[in-house]
Amino acid sequence: VDGKPINLGLWDTAGQEDYDRLRPLSYPQTDVFLICFSVVSPTSYENVREKWFAEVNHHCPGVPIILVGTKIDLRDNTEVLKRLREMRQSPVSYAMGRNMAKEIGAVQYMECSSFSLESVKTVFDEAIRCTYPTNRQANNDLPSTADVEKWIN
Repeated sequence: VDGKPINLGLWDTAGQEDYDRLRPLSYPQTDVFLICFSVVSPTSYENVREKWFAEVNHHCPGVPIILVGTKIDLRDNTEVLKRLREMRQSPVSYAMGRNMAKEIGAVQYMECSSFSLESVKTVFDEAIRCTYPTNRQANNDLPSTADVEKWIN
């Protein structure tokens, strides 16, 4: 990223209710959260506010959040649109994603598709940039040990 080699560690935590007590055990020393929702699932969009932001903010207040709309390749898919119409729903728009990002205080809203690979690298690059020491200092936050090790090596 930005001409520098970076070691990136990712944790995809289980969202099922059965894991609600275990999931926060993976949160300590997190440098940035990527809260993701499917743009073709209004329910997952609502879960950003109702579940994910509330949980992350409770356990790790002040840690940067990037809100990510996924599956953008399906936003205009006729089969998906038909299924959503049958349920009296529609895809989540870019503007709705931006509004949710503002509402939860996310540092950024981004969209991507793992199917087409559109903007996937950009999402991870931005997550890494959130951990740069200059960004941490701007937030009056001390870098984590992992951050310091990244910048020394």
